[in-house]
Order: sequence, then structure tokens, then C-alpha cells
Amino acid sequence: MPFPQHRPRRMRRTEALRSLVRETTLAPQHLVWPLFVLPGAKVRNPVKSMPGVFQLSVDELVAEVQQGWEAGVRSVILFGIPAHKDPQGTEAYADDGIVPQAIRALKEKVPGMVVMTDVCMCEYTDHGHCGILKASKAGGPGNELQVDNDLTLPLLAKEALAHARAGADIVAPSDMMDGRVAAIRAELDGAGYQDVPILSYAAKFAGAFYGPFRDAAESAPVEGPGIPKDRKGYQMDPANWREALREVELDVAEGADMIMVKPAVPYLDIVRQVRDRFDLPTAAYHVSGEYAMIKAAAERGWIDEDRVVLETLLCCRRAGADLVLTYYAKHAAQLLSGKKR
Repeated sequence: MPFPQHRPRRMRRTEALRSLVRETTLAPQHLVWPLFVLPGAKVRNPVKSMPGVFQLSVDELVAEVQQGWEAGVRSVILFGIPAHKDPQGTEAYADDGIVPQAIRALKEKVPGMVVMTDVCMCEYTDHGHCGILKASKAGGPGNELQVDNDLTLPLLAKEALAHARAGADIVAPSDMMDGRVAAIRAELDGAGYQDVPILSYAAKFAGAFYGPFRDAAESAPVEGPGIPKDRKGYQMDPANWREALREVELDVAEGADMIMVKPAVPYLDIVRQVRDRFDLPTAAYHVSGEYAMIKAAAERGWIDEDRVVLETLLCCRRAGADLVLTYYAKHAAQLLSGKKR
């Protein structure tokens, strides 16, 4: 008797059969919603380069997060826009800063929501870089300043501690300074916050997909004498995959509880390699430029937005991401739960 011919399409014939053998799932609990909070009341500023995304005052943030909860979103990550910026980014680590205010409000009004916080200096410094600028003795172009890694570490640790004191469930350093996970872990542990996990932006690439975010967070590097025009001096070169694995390995050794690759879709090869090599929860950040491109194509009628969104997020999951940070979190959760408005 000849061996029966294998026909994979037999199991694709109906949705019930496809669902039966589906290898990857996407559900609202896999999504983390990035949100931007700023001082004031009843403030809801639209971000022009990110349709559907807003800068929100704390009261509006609470209302937005409550809607997300109803849709099925269970995790958010907060980015703060301070009232005042200075070279040291002092509002980043103020106990009464905008992010601690937002954390306390969310913990009171939406207590079941997992509240993550971005730990970085770029939104808070008047030069827009992720750390303290100082003249480098290592040489470089002209009189250009550089971010001083070791001067920045204690400030990041203080920022993470301020967020933990306010009730943050997870702190997420995104600065790409060497040693920042160890510094934050030591600061948290020393203050009695041993149980606050660290989600490290372990492999964050200096790519071209962040422009809309910098509009939303008001965090683009400013033009000025000696100020670096970009963040290539401390974020990763998009060409390097082996370096990405070394970066992740270092953060794991320093005590990271979760690790992240950013951006997501152009770097799914990195997500897969990280997932295969490290046994920690892994996140992928579907960043602002990726979001904006889908929005722009959908507004022109070139794509089916809902289908593209779900397929994109599913592919992040298929590549190995346990969590996906996405500005589409509420929208996708509504689609997945049948609650789209």
C-alpha cells in the first residue's frame, strides 16, 4: 500500500480546524499599553504623528485606562512629560513628579491594572538625551558632548525608586546605559523594594522608527553647541545581532527579571534569538513609527487596519514575545474580545 499523500491544507479548510491546530495565540493579556501623562487637568492633546494617541493629564489618563480595562487590557507603561526640564532631569526622580502622581491615581482608581513605568532621562532633560551630558576625554568629533554613563546611573536608580515608592508594579529602564540594571536593583533592594521587578530594554536599537514617539514624549535631542544630534553613541547599531545577545546577557546577569527588544517587527530575528537563548519573559515594543505607518496606510484605504494590526501583533508573539508593547493595545483588545466600538 503506498504511503498516503500528506496534504497540510486539509487542516486549513475551516476556521474550526484552523483554530484546532493554531500554534500561536494572541489575547488582550499579552498586550501592554504605552501612555503619555503630563501636568494639568482635563488635558487631552492629540499627537499629530500618531492618530488616536494623546498626551493626557492624570484625570484623563485614569479615564482612558478604565476604558482599556473594560476592553481587556491588563498592563500599561507610563511615560512622563514634566512641567520643567533641566540638564540634570531632576523631575525624573522627584517623588511628586508627574509619573508618581499618575501611578498613585491609577492604583487608587484601577487597582487591578499592572502599572509599568519607563525609567529614562530623555523626557526630563532640557537637551533631550537619556543621561547627563559631559565633555568626553576619549576623543570624538570637535567639541561634542557625550552622555556620561556613570554619572547617569545613580539618577536612573533614584527615578526607579521614586516610581516604586509610588506603587509601580514594574520599572523598565530604557536608557541603554551600561550597568543600569545592577544600579537600579541595588537601589530598590536597599530601600526595601526587593519584590519590584525590572523589565530591561535590553536590546534597544538606534533605529529610524522613533520619530512619532519623540513628538508624543517631547524628548527629541535639541540642537545646541556640542549636543549630539542622535543617540547612536549609546543605543545599539541596527546592524548588530551578536551584540544584542551580549547586551541581553549582561542585563540578565545584573538581575533583570524581564527583557525587551525594541523596535519589534524589523527586529523579530532578534526577538527569536533572545527567546531561544534566555529563559526569561521577553517583550517586544511595537514602536511609534510602526504604529504610524499602519495608521497612514489605513487612512488612505490601502490596507485593512484591523487585520493588519492583529497579524502584526500575532507575528510578534510567534517570534517569541511573551508581551507586546503597542499603542494599539486598547484597539486590539477590543477586536480580540469582540468589544470594538
